[in-house]
Amino acid sequence: MYKNLRWKILTIVTVFVVFFGIGVYPILADAYHLPAPGWLKAKQLKLGLDLKGGVHLVLKVMTDDALKVTSTATSEQLRESLKTAGTNVSAITLAAPTVFRVEGVPPDKDAQFRQTSDEIAGLNYDRNPLTGGVYEFRMKPNMERDLREQAVEQAMQTIDRRVNELGVTEPSIARQPQGDEILVQMPGVTDVARAKEIMGKTAQLEFKLVEAGPASKDDLLKQYNGTLPGEMEILPGPAERGTGDTGTVFYVVRKIAPVTGQDLRVAKPGLDENNQPAVHFELKAGGATKFGKLSGENIGRYLAIVLDNRVVSAPKLEGRITDQGRISGGFTAESANDLSLTLRSGALPAGLTYLEERVVGPSLGRDSIRAGVISSIVGLMLIMLFMLFYYKLSGINAIVALVFNLVILLGLMAYFGAVMTLPGIAGFVLTMGVGVDSNVLIFERIKEELAAERGVRAAINAGFSRVFLTLLDTHVASLIAAMFLFQFGTGPIRGFALTLSIGLFVNLFTSIFVSKTLYEVELSQRGSVATLSI
Repeated sequence: MYKNLRWKILTIVTVFVVFFGIGVYPILADAYHLPAPGWLKAKQLKLGLDLKGGVHLVLKVMTDDALKVTSTATSEQLRESLKTAGTNVSAITLAAPTVFRVEGVPPDKDAQFRQTSDEIAGLNYDRNPLTGGVYEFRMKPNMERDLREQAVEQAMQTIDRRVNELGVTEPSIARQPQGDEILVQMPGVTDVARAKEIMGKTAQLEFKLVEAGPASKDDLLKQYNGTLPGEMEILPGPAERGTGDTGTVFYVVRKIAPVTGQDLRVAKPGLDENNQPAVHFELKAGGATKFGKLSGENIGRYLAIVLDNRVVSAPKLEGRITDQGRISGGFTAESANDLSLTLRSGALPAGLTYLEERVVGPSLGRDSIRAGVISSIVGLMLIMLFMLFYYKLSGINAIVALVFNLVILLGLMAYFGAVMTLPGIAGFVLTMGVGVDSNVLIFERIKEELAAERGVRAAINAGFSRVFLTLLDTHVASLIAAMFLFQFGTGPIRGFALTLSIGLFVNLFTSIFVSKTLYEVELSQRGSVATLSI
């Protein structure tokens, strides 16, 4: 046996053992309770939603919420700037998510008002003068379009972080053609309600000074003669501990928060001074500076910790606070952990609504696996019978190459963390067809060489060498098509494209390298070869 042939055999055996250990053995160990190290089990081929069961959700991002937040912030900035400039207006109101109105601009302050509004909203809003000192500010179309796009992209990133924090293996999160809709698939999830709550919670955290309260809403309005100033708002919150009141009280706070959840660096569950579940947080450097200024200048006042427009707690500022703090307010251990998770993942820029929800049961997943495995085995057996019948003993060569093909394909998918789905099984079946097709091309070329009365060794060498470029051309063309499917397809299509792409690379190795080596092993064991069973 030639030295290079020994190296070929060693390479093939090594490749087979390695990928069998990565892709096939963990499956057998899980099914038959065989011993396997933890790191190897962690590499086990993962199953998708249609095979493992789980949740399929379609969510709509309420992009109007993001527009409303921007318009509100701009209108409040304009209000503060006008007050600083000494221009008093009667009201600033939000008329629509992209429109706010300023009423009661004094005629003698019109020029100053225009200058101030140009500085605040000039680039992003069109200013339209109406009658009686009323101006309407309408968001420009390009800014509206960009904000809607950013809201959806940020929502996708936030959902992705939250789903990964939940420990979901290989979730699928993709944008739908409708633009503001997101598809979320979570294999193996059983607590659907908790997953939906964590994904859908906006988690807008704000720190605001309490201007009045806690009290009933009517009592608060009486303090302001029935009309709340435009820059203020009333928010609900829980009654203070120890008062015996389990109902809802209200607080007056400013609309714009000096410190928000965007200033958070980390949030984690813990305990408060009463040994009750709470959320501990740390602020970024910029947020710590703002928080230190806010707390240092307002010692003795109450600070409202607002989550999604509801006061969670309102502790008294006993001293200057910089980069660390705590949120407490009747949490359970699970709710404190969930709040920490949502705060760490960042706030959603807009609310979410659920348009579609489907739960795939594990039993359906098992049925899908069984059907896929049976179809694959039946297809493989039929291919084997055909190759043995048509190509005689050379068909064994094709069968061995095909088995190698499937083992290596399983091993590569497990190693790269790919997810097996029903379309992936279809990719497996197609890979078997492509593998057999490659062997058919090689065998037919060998038969042509033998018919031309060339020797067996020369016919085999010519068959492999002359078909190689044809195989390379067809595989590259198929790979290009698979790349486009992966780039532009949705979850199931991408699963099919990924399996097919890996299978194409593996097939070139098995049909050229493994198959030819098997012929060389057979020929090396004969002295002179006059015929070939093909």
